[in-house]
Amino acid sequence: MTVKTPWYSKMGVIPTHLNYPEGTMVEAVERIAEKYPNLPAYDFLGNTVSYPQLVKDIHAAAAALRACGVSEGDRVTICLPNMPMAIQMFYAVNMVGAIANMIHPLSAEGEIEFYLNDSESVAAITVDMFYQKFANIRRNTPKLKTMIVCSIADGLKPMMKLGYRLTKGRKIQKPVRDGSWMSWKEFLSKGRSVVNPRIQRTAEQPAVVLYSGGTTGVTKGILLSNLNFNALGMQIIATNPIFAAGDKMLAIMPMFHGFGLGVSIHSMLVNGGQCILVPQFTPKTYAELLRKHRPNFIAGVPTLYEALLRVDGVDTLDLSCLKGVFSGGDSLSVELKKRFDAFLKDHGAKITVREGYGTTECVTASCLTPIDEFREGSIGIPFPDTYYKIVKVGTEEEVPYGEEGEICLSGPTVMLEYVNHPEETANTLRTHADGLKCVHTGDLGIMDSDGFIYFRQRIKRMIITSGYNVYPSQIENILDAHEYVHMSCVIGVKDPYKMQKVKAFVMLKPGIEPSAEIKEQLLDYCRTKIAKYAMPYDIEFRAELPKTLVGKVAYRVLEEEETKKSA
Repeated sequence: MTVKTPWYSKMGVIPTHLNYPEGTMVEAVERIAEKYPNLPAYDFLGNTVSYPQLVKDIHAAAAALRACGVSEGDRVTICLPNMPMAIQMFYAVNMVGAIANMIHPLSAEGEIEFYLNDSESVAAITVDMFYQKFANIRRNTPKLKTMIVCSIADGLKPMMKLGYRLTKGRKIQKPVRDGSWMSWKEFLSKGRSVVNPRIQRTAEQPAVVLYSGGTTGVTKGILLSNLNFNALGMQIIATNPIFAAGDKMLAIMPMFHGFGLGVSIHSMLVNGGQCILVPQFTPKTYAELLRKHRPNFIAGVPTLYEALLRVDGVDTLDLSCLKGVFSGGDSLSVELKKRFDAFLKDHGAKITVREGYGTTECVTASCLTPIDEFREGSIGIPFPDTYYKIVKVGTEEEVPYGEEGEICLSGPTVMLEYVNHPEETANTLRTHADGLKCVHTGDLGIMDSDGFIYFRQRIKRMIITSGYNVYPSQIENILDAHEYVHMSCVIGVKDPYKMQKVKAFVMLKPGIEPSAEIKEQLLDYCRTKIAKYAMPYDIEFRAELPKTLVGKVAYRVLEEEETKKSA
């Protein structure tokens, strides 16, 4: 059976097929360190580290993991912002044959407890400012044996380290020395007697867990292989032939996110790029980073570009250094693209924003606007060795070009499985009659006769705020568990900066009267259970919530009401 590939005629110099390396992610980084011994791998707040030094640091962390008893196949949770220890630990976990479980540093206590137990993590690392959340739930995570706590200072040069400790570091409450955790320095010291920490693994074996809601909106771990990440690294460069070793990528997207980890970090480090690590982002610091580092590539969500347009003092910003600007994680409106393209032109850049599309089930991007052809509303054409189809919803039957259906995709970056969710794995990963194993994305789209893809909307119920996925059912479950709440409904409300913000509607139990005090109690309760980016900005009390004919809460009615309010 023939697979349709109408986009081949639009790929130009980009190859349709690539030869992917055998072996692991860390081996790919080691090969680059041998090839480019004089190139910088990353810069962190003025501390620039070469590829050979990075590999040396990875070996040290891997030896320490082995000394702590981490074995092949074990899960290790990494809960860090973009900082050197995050990179070192990510590849060290890979070197010892374990699996890196990547989670958001701003996760709430209940979420951290879920991630640790769901993954059965035997070790975890976080930064000192977030450790208390781990301490509070430690008694509920019986598998966790090793806890490492690092500091921003651990990634700085000696003089900057001293300066940090005398300024920002002084404001951070130091974890109590109770024997339940070790510092980064203590952790590394444990590995000094370990000669060879490496465990041989293959490309197809699991390496990373990233979290997403899949098509059901219930958080679950997505198990990804070495091949998934290494293939992505090759595809990113193949679709960007303007890249050259030594080019800089401004790594603002966080490492727990497939976009940040896959594109801004791993794709750079397996091709000789330099990552400018940004542990904390504000629009103002973003502009300053562009001015200081003059990066060649930036990748981000639409809100990041919207923010830059709002910052004062960017009139003199010179962006002639840019070779590529990529938008993903949410739909880039036509209007925002026009505004940012004009901004780029006005500041000396000779390029425009290129929009992509992907899902965590294939690490991140798998489709990108070509360098030389933009079609309004399109998210581009598939990567090499990646196949897109548009099928009739609920089937595997392809629809004609120009007709709307569910987006399905297949390729070397497609996940292994949802961890502990075999039924949903079977529903999402399906082998079609043409032999392709496809991810059914739960997104609606169209393919034109040239193979350009157009995203339309989500079948699954999901809110995207500032590029982060928020699943209403999870927040509703948390609210419904409160003693005052009879029923709740959570929706996304249009926002000019975040694209969407989270709002909750609540029916209180009989005898509980709505008040400002009750609202604040519910919000305080949510703050202990819900990550900051997913927090409802408002709770509106209702005597009744609208229902569908079958008795479900009619969330679309509430969405329509909010849309009318903002019109």
